[in-house]
Amino acid sequence: MKNFLKYTLVALAGSTLGLTSCGLDEYNPSAGNETVDSFETWKGLATYCYSPLATQLYSVYDFLSVAEGGTDMWLCPSGNRDYAKQLIYYDGLTTNTNASNKLFKQAYTTIPSCNSVIANADKVVGGTEEEKAKIVAEAKTLRAFYNLLLVTYYGPVTLTTEEVGNVNTKPVRSTVEDFYQSITTDLKEAAEALDNTPVDGNYARVTKKTALGILARAYAQGAGEGLQEDGKSYWQRAREVAEDIITNSSAYNVYLYDNIDDLWAQENNRNNKEALFIASGANATLSDMKNYYVKNNLFTYTICNPNKLTDLYTRSDKGNYYLGRTNNNTFAPSKYSIDVFDPSWDRRWENTFMTAFGMFSMTDPDHQWVGPYAGTCVTITPPIVKKYGINTKFTGKKIYPYIDMKVVEGGAYNQYVPSGVWPKGETSGNPDKLLQVKNAYVVDYPVALDDNRFAIVMSKETRTPEEKAQSQYFTLNIDDLYGSSEYSTEFKTEQFDGTNSYQLYPSLIKFNWCYNGSWGSGLNTKNGDMMIMRTAEIYLIAAEACQQLNDPAAAAKYLEPLRIRATRPGATTPALGTVTEDVIFDEYAREMAGELNRWALLKRHHAFEDRLAKYNKRAAKFFNPERHYLRPISADFLNQIDNKNQYGDNGYGTTPGKGF
Repeated sequence: MKNFLKYTLVALAGSTLGLTSCGLDEYNPSAGNETVDSFETWKGLATYCYSPLATQLYSVYDFLSVAEGGTDMWLCPSGNRDYAKQLIYYDGLTTNTNASNKLFKQAYTTIPSCNSVIANADKVVGGTEEEKAKIVAEAKTLRAFYNLLLVTYYGPVTLTTEEVGNVNTKPVRSTVEDFYQSITTDLKEAAEALDNTPVDGNYARVTKKTALGILARAYAQGAGEGLQEDGKSYWQRAREVAEDIITNSSAYNVYLYDNIDDLWAQENNRNNKEALFIASGANATLSDMKNYYVKNNLFTYTICNPNKLTDLYTRSDKGNYYLGRTNNNTFAPSKYSIDVFDPSWDRRWENTFMTAFGMFSMTDPDHQWVGPYAGTCVTITPPIVKKYGINTKFTGKKIYPYIDMKVVEGGAYNQYVPSGVWPKGETSGNPDKLLQVKNAYVVDYPVALDDNRFAIVMSKETRTPEEKAQSQYFTLNIDDLYGSSEYSTEFKTEQFDGTNSYQLYPSLIKFNWCYNGSWGSGLNTKNGDMMIMRTAEIYLIAAEACQQLNDPAAAAKYLEPLRIRATRPGATTPALGTVTEDVIFDEYAREMAGELNRWALLKRHHAFEDRLAKYNKRAAKFFNPERHYLRPISADFLNQIDNKNQYGDNGYGTTPGKGF
């Protein structure tokens, strides 16, 4: 045991292993005089097993592109039409493609730390047996999670049993069945040992509901491989586990918000009651976060840059204390992702996509960084009227700010938080008039034709020229963005209305935060909590399993709560009808858009060929079912083992065979 821990201490020297939201000083392996077989050292290694979650998997673009790219839901926007094309479109995907290469290494190399914790618990001096059992259960939960990533995205690779410091240079592939048997065994044992209270009361650590939730996900994913357990199909087991979680939700401390707005409210991001498993972001209200290494910039990839229409939306992204830096712009919704929503009743639309962009003011006299209220207004000039097709009657009118932002000092970095939203029609700049909202990026649908707070509005419904003429803002019909000369499902790549509007797109906002403690060291980092799994997915898995088991009525029963809580006041939830596989796909899209699960869903239903042909024709052109149901094995991994040619690369042509 001393050898593996010495190895770990060297590898992690200077690193902090604590979880980010609840105290980074939980354990630092280089800071104390602990002996290598002490309880605290061993516990620190268990904490290290969490490290890829917040530092890489759920904070940078790589895993997002692997887990959501190459599906029916996401495209490259016209401003970056070839960015990550290997994963978004299967165009040139190979073993050294950065994102899939990194994901493999992050999962594969963390498992030995989990193994070391599990294998050496009985050698640890100190701690109670109950404490040790919970920490072992944590390690089993995490090991199962990383193994599930590997088998989902890379298929029958190696189910490694190596501990830290032991390197197998001639690994042998395991079977898919072996993987799922290990995963489900780990999770069942972990669920038995864990309870509802996380270790040290740290909500970023796993609990019983985490293990059970991942178990339901694992059974659903394994069902796509045709697996059985004790004579039962994995679909049946997925249904049983999901139904148990739902039926006994109070016993497991499982919660489903009854209003979709509360799920995505900024004040509910930390310790969200619906979260089953999170990657915790650094809390910048604490001054000692200044040197923390987690920097989540996912939002910069999913949001468009309204300053592309610089004469209308005049605030540069380098000084946008409301949206943050909007400079990457690489991940945009397909037309299917737009059409699947009916915002006339479904508030998941505006909780998922931002389609209206207004300026911000900063009326706090101590931080008027963008000038006084009047100075943040945009005057509609004759050139703007002509260029954007705005009715001439609005010439000389002003576009007033939508929101007021203030600066909070005293933590690790300046924090930019809303003072409130200006009411429609307000022009005084009196901060007493500001309204409080749950999420500064959720703009109520529909934007009124006479709203004076927006420069740009992307309309879900096609507005006629007569309807556009009633608004002083620039109206862009979303449907007009699609239909390139090469692919009907792609974004247009050149101006179609005399403006740069073709570079805009409805922007995923689930990774954008602006509450006190969420902003990082620059405007391009925001470190909120990422939900790896939440309760709604359990309802979806239950419905999915029921549908696959030919019980559509039961499937509907589990979809209805998600639809009802998303229904806007005054609207009626539409009847669901018979739940088919396509209905399942649609409900996952509405509820879980962008939440790093779409590729896995389509894989387990063997749906790529059909869905890509309909909704992502560019990807369909390159998709090869002989290899693209798996991501390529990491080139770095292959180059470090002695049996590369025997191991194989999953059919990507860099080895003689695929390896299985």
